[in-house]
Amino acid sequence: MNTYAIRVIYKQEMMRAWETLLQSFASPVLSTSLYFVVFGSAIGSRIQHVEGVSYGSFIVPGLMMLALLTQSIANASFGIFFPKFTGAIYEVMSAPISFLEIILGYVGAAATKSFIIGLIILITASFFVPLHIAHPVWMVAFLVLTCISFSLFGFIIGLWADDFEKLQLIPLLVITPLVFLGGSFYSVSMLPPAWQTVTLFNPVVYLISGFRWSFFEVSDVSVAVSLSVVLVFLAACLLTVWWMFKTGYRLRQ
Repeated sequence: MNTYAIRVIYKQEMMRAWETLLQSFASPVLSTSLYFVVFGSAIGSRIQHVEGVSYGSFIVPGLMMLALLTQSIANASFGIFFPKFTGAIYEVMSAPISFLEIILGYVGAAATKSFIIGLIILITASFFVPLHIAHPVWMVAFLVLTCISFSLFGFIIGLWADDFEKLQLIPLLVITPLVFLGGSFYSVSMLPPAWQTVTLFNPVVYLISGFRWSFFEVSDVSVAVSLSVVLVFLAACLLTVWWMFKTGYRLRQ
């Protein structure tokens, strides 16, 4: 294991985050505050409780997941796309470093940044609503698994995209709608029976449900199923990245 190469890639990506500190970390704080002002005040005044939890507290896991998914994908996709766009990726690939070590460097940095953003949002939310985390270990586990899984997914998008437009295509047109329709700001049980069945085909439902259970011990689906979906998605992303490096997909001129 070439730990030196992993550290170099990791530090380079983390330095890029510190150089854009306002965009990387201050933006989630502002966005979270606005969500609480809009949803907490406007909607929260009409919906007092959801499954025994105050509405302001209920939306915290959904807000965190919304930020985690978008930030993990954005950080990882841009992190690998920019060196590919400039041609620097070929220097990395010609170095004595395996695809696993490249992934550990790029994806590890992206997941770390997303994890920090998740904690910032959690701290910001505590100023607006009272929070009690019933299962902190499971909360951290879901947080870490989500950051790693979607950083890997963003890494795949960064390898696949050949221009900046495609880089934003899947996050804007696929991920964001799935998060909003995945029970971020409401419980699936509040939907009509037919729509409840349709919603269960949305994979983000399982992420948000398991994460919300770690806070309030309420969930729309079984926690074991939620954890299984995350692990299957993580394995699928790993296999896809391995195949892309093995075949040289979008990496060879």
